[in-house]
Formats: sequence, C-alpha cells, structure tokens
Amino acid sequence: MKRSKLMELGVGLFMLAGVLGLVFLGLRVSGLSLEAPQNTFQLEANFGNTGGLKPRSRVTMAGVTVGRVDSITLDADWFDARVILRLNGELENRLPEDTTAAILTSGLLGEQYIGLSVGGAPDMLADGDRIRDTQSALVLEELIQQFISQAIED
Repeated sequence: MKRSKLMELGVGLFMLAGVLGLVFLGLRVSGLSLEAPQNTFQLEANFGNTGGLKPRSRVTMAGVTVGRVDSITLDADWFDARVILRLNGELENRLPEDTTAAILTSGLLGEQYIGLSVGGAPDMLADGDRIRDTQSALVLEELIQQFISQAIED
C-alpha cells in the first residue's frame, strides 16, 4: 500500500495538535502561564520551616490565587526562611498590617502554597513590607516523631 502525501500531512497535523494539547494541559495543571506579569508588588514573610514550598507556588486569599512565591532564601540574621511574595497590584495598600500568612497543603499530591488571612488593623501593608504573623508548614515526619515520643513516655 502506498502512502499518500495527504495522509502523512493529516497524521502530522494530528500529532502536532496532540503535543500542543499536552503542553496546554501541563501549563494549566502546573499553574504556569505564558502571559506577561501584571502590575505587582512584593511582600516579605519569614517562616521557621517552609516544608515543600517552592518558588512559583501559589499565594491565595479565600481560595483565590492572588500571587506567587518569588523566592525563598535563608535569613542569616535569624536562621529562618525569608519568602518573597509577588502579589497582584490591586492589593497594594489594601492588606491590613496584621495580615497572616500560613503555609498550607492542598490536594492528594500535597502541593504547598501560602494562604493569606486579612486582619482588621487600620494601617496597610505597602510594597516591600513584611508580614509579621506567619505559620510554618506542618512536616509529617515531625508529627510522627512527636507522636512516637509521647507514646513512649506514656
């Protein structure tokens, strides 16, 4: 049987559409996008333990993504993790000074993200400010170790 050029072209287009579909789904699942960043500002938060938090992890408020983790570094003064958050510009000067940041886990895969909860202080956070009230990630190994040590003591 002789292959026709039209059939080869059709199969090639079908394969190209499949690969593009997989790339699209991969971008949607990972939370990455090809869009240019919008007007943003950054805040800083220090955590005792970041667990599996990574740069580009989501930052949410009330379940809505409002930003991303920009970077995670070691604070040499306090020996904890300094996390830089890049948030949507529409929130600048609208988050109260007593806003809290917690490292949370979602889904079966255990993706870690930062959840923000607003407070009621009259003063607002501006670009470059620090979120003072933070809650570190829960590490399963530490919880198991505490459970075992309590079981041995009892």
